[in-house]
Amino acid sequence: MRIVLASQSPSRASILRSAGVEPVLRPADVDEETIQAELAGHPPAEIVAALATAKAEAVAPDVAGATEGDGDTVIIGGDSMLLLDGELQGKPHTVDNTIARWRAQAGKQAELLTGHCVIYGDQRHVETARTVLRFAPISEVDIAKYARSGEPLQCAGAFTLEALGGWFIDRIEGDPSSVIGLSLPVVRRALYSFGFNASDFWENS
Repeated sequence: MRIVLASQSPSRASILRSAGVEPVLRPADVDEETIQAELAGHPPAEIVAALATAKAEAVAPDVAGATEGDGDTVIIGGDSMLLLDGELQGKPHTVDNTIARWRAQAGKQAELLTGHCVIYGDQRHVETARTVLRFAPISEVDIAKYARSGEPLQCAGAFTLEALGGWFIDRIEGDPSSVIGLSLPVVRRALYSFGFNASDFWENS
């Protein structure tokens, strides 16, 4: 039994490894900006789900057994974005963008949306996890140093929970694993819907 992760995110892979699964990594190459532009005006949860689905479907044709449902391969695509003041925020990519983002979100409440598409054969489980976050008030010195650390540049919402960013998150309401990048409860529900147990995919089961 194997799980193929259609992502290059170290955090998503780490979540699965911590949960007893060694994923096969197949990063997907999709045009995220085009997908978001085509879905402009759609509900935010639908947009992140569409991005996750595009990633999972992009790698499916190249993964042996994935489309036949031969009993051993499940593909997971995921995407996360922060909903702040009614607008979706993706990865900041640059230090300057990260500083601006943190000046805007410090002390505020936001919602992290993590879209999932789990594929087994011709079956799909598509679900978006929602987690409410309360960002701490954060000093200008910490904003600048955090941005320059490089850690948040490729992270949705310009933060991490499991590393330096943990200093600046005051409260979480929801599934912590989805904040890191992949909701284990969502994946469990998907596996159950396909007739699997979560433990079927554990390395030492």
